[in-house]
Amino acid sequence: MERLVFLFSLMALAVLHCMNTTPEFQEPVVILQIGIAVLVVVWFFYFLITRRNPPKDTLFYVFAEFSFTCVIDLVSAMEHDGFISGFMEFYQKTGEPYLGTAYAIMMCYWDGIVHFIMYLMMIQRLWNSKSYRTLGLFWAGSLFANMSVFVTGIVVGKFGSDIRPAFWLNMPFLMLPIWGAIKLFNQPKNGPTLGGYRAHYDQSFSLIWRPTDLLLVLLLLGAMTFTLFRGLVALDSPLEACTIYLRQYEPYLKDPVGYPKVMMLHFLFYMLPMLGAFIYGLVVPGCTWMPDWTVFVAGGVAQCQWAHIGASLHPRTVTPFRIPDEAFLAVLAANLLYAVIPSLIAMRCTSNTNFFLTVTKLPGMEGMPWVPDADTLVEKKHN
Repeated sequence: MERLVFLFSLMALAVLHCMNTTPEFQEPVVILQIGIAVLVVVWFFYFLITRRNPPKDTLFYVFAEFSFTCVIDLVSAMEHDGFISGFMEFYQKTGEPYLGTAYAIMMCYWDGIVHFIMYLMMIQRLWNSKSYRTLGLFWAGSLFANMSVFVTGIVVGKFGSDIRPAFWLNMPFLMLPIWGAIKLFNQPKNGPTLGGYRAHYDQSFSLIWRPTDLLLVLLLLGAMTFTLFRGLVALDSPLEACTIYLRQYEPYLKDPVGYPKVMMLHFLFYMLPMLGAFIYGLVVPGCTWMPDWTVFVAGGVAQCQWAHIGASLHPRTVTPFRIPDEAFLAVLAANLLYAVIPSLIAMRCTSNTNFFLTVTKLPGMEGMPWVPDADTLVEKKHN
């Protein structure tokens, strides 16, 4: 099925070429009407071909539908960067002109490559009755972060006074990831949900005897500091440190397109509390929500940081807002580390879930001296 979805998605090229060569299809309202019609036709196509053997999960239709639009996003990014031509000139003028910004171009590359691959992988696993829950949560976090920053940035940025009808085509891509995330969070988890002796043993160690978790907590504290600081910079804090950082390190935060400021505020008001919650989850055992939420957040941060880093380096960002040459390595390293930290947390939480399980009281557990006294034994070993 994933091969069929891939091949049918390439039909988007024919649709774009037809619209680009037909002046009647290039009016703003007509673009919206055709966009809605294409979404309906694509859905109806997959509904017809799966009518006799319907998918076990309705998210299949979302993945298949969005695979079609991934091709459109990839074409948009490549045409704006000059790699191809003849497909999207009309859309740049009368559709969504903000897709020509550096942030939107990098966003479209992510959607056209990373999301497209994830859709095909999830369709393959879904169609073969395999679990795709973890990958699905990463996708949901990625697409929701993508669209929430994108849509908000359009409204509050310099394009807010020139919103065309095609803007409303973004709404399904903002709302459906929320519905998809709810479905995925409510699906049964891949691994065990209750722990026994081993989980009880792992949870008996305090943080100081878990060096990996201790390192991750320190990284999270650093990420929280960086999040708070850049949020203050985006809010025009008069602090001297904020002024220096904005002028000498990341002037892109004040780009009038609005996306970087919106992203920093998203991180400040939503990401910062989540990072604090992850520290709690690494310190206090039995936080069963940790594996799911770390994956969801990791997807969102990976997408946002990709678009943010790429846009701050892209030629379409005017020189005064790009990363200064003398601070290039420091800013790039800080942003890459910031992007990686949530993924490291997610890998830790999903690879070994014993610390995050609810422990059942098994017969004889209280009588096993190595279970409740793990810290004591470690201290004796080191003495």
